[in-house]
Amino acid sequence: MSVALIIPTRNAAPHLDRLLPALAAQSVQPDELLVVDSSSTDDTVERFREFGARVEVIAPKQFNHGGTRRWASQQVGAQALICLTQDAIPATPESFAELVANLYSEPDIGVAYGRQLPHPNAGLLGAQSRRFNYPPQSRSKRLSDAAELGIKTCFSSDSFSVYRRDALEAIGGFPLDVIGSEDAYVAAKLLLSGYAVRYAATAEVQHSHDYRVLEEFRRYFDIGVFYGRERWIRQAFGSAGGEGLRYVKAELQTVYTAGAAWRVPEVLLRTAMKLLGYRLGHHEAYFSSSIKRRLSMYSNYWT
Repeated sequence: MSVALIIPTRNAAPHLDRLLPALAAQSVQPDELLVVDSSSTDDTVERFREFGARVEVIAPKQFNHGGTRRWASQQVGAQALICLTQDAIPATPESFAELVANLYSEPDIGVAYGRQLPHPNAGLLGAQSRRFNYPPQSRSKRLSDAAELGIKTCFSSDSFSVYRRDALEAIGGFPLDVIGSEDAYVAAKLLLSGYAVRYAATAEVQHSHDYRVLEEFRRYFDIGVFYGRERWIRQAFGSAGGEGLRYVKAELQTVYTAGAAWRVPEVLLRTAMKLLGYRLGHHEAYFSSSIKRRLSMYSNYWT
């Protein structure tokens, strides 16, 4: 069974001192390593080529979360395709091995995604987000779980995931044009086609973000754009139910436990900005491209 590793990059130098040694330490080494670089202005391309990767450079305006991964998947021939982002650092030498083992642990699994741990310097809320979304227990999710999990059934993450090529090709591959959430798109297609999505808690990377309030707004605007355009996902799986409320309660409990009750207004403001961003994204058809560039985290998408 052959394995390919695909990493999209853009000015990844701040992460490479940790990422490259972690890749070299993996007990399962990819048969192919493809880096798709969006014209970095630092030494990302040179360092990956020195590491032994095949690096393809594209213009930043050519990058698309779905289309670029679709193209990259067509440039490699392996049976298992690992997707990794430049800021996701394998936490142990067995991270790749565990991820691939989970992919093949049951015959109907089409994609497996790993557990994301906070970076060592993660802030309080950034770390809480990882703990909430990536628990210590593995789980396989199927279409029959939608009644319980709602839209979380198709939750997946291409920050650290692995696809069976035959399953990916059977559902048409990555979408050509999405603003983001291509992982949820593919997971939903797989589930509707009879495949399972596997959460592999034993396959770990360090990956977290400490978003500012405005960044949260912009990120949720993009998420709202995605789900507003791909309404079939909600029709098939339902809503998140009480997940949002659970998340806010978990954040409030985190700041109280840390003795940081003064951050409660911040948590509430972040929640309001996420909701506002999501709602505006859902109705993006009413805005001009210039306005959407200002509202979006992925401004290049609108050019």
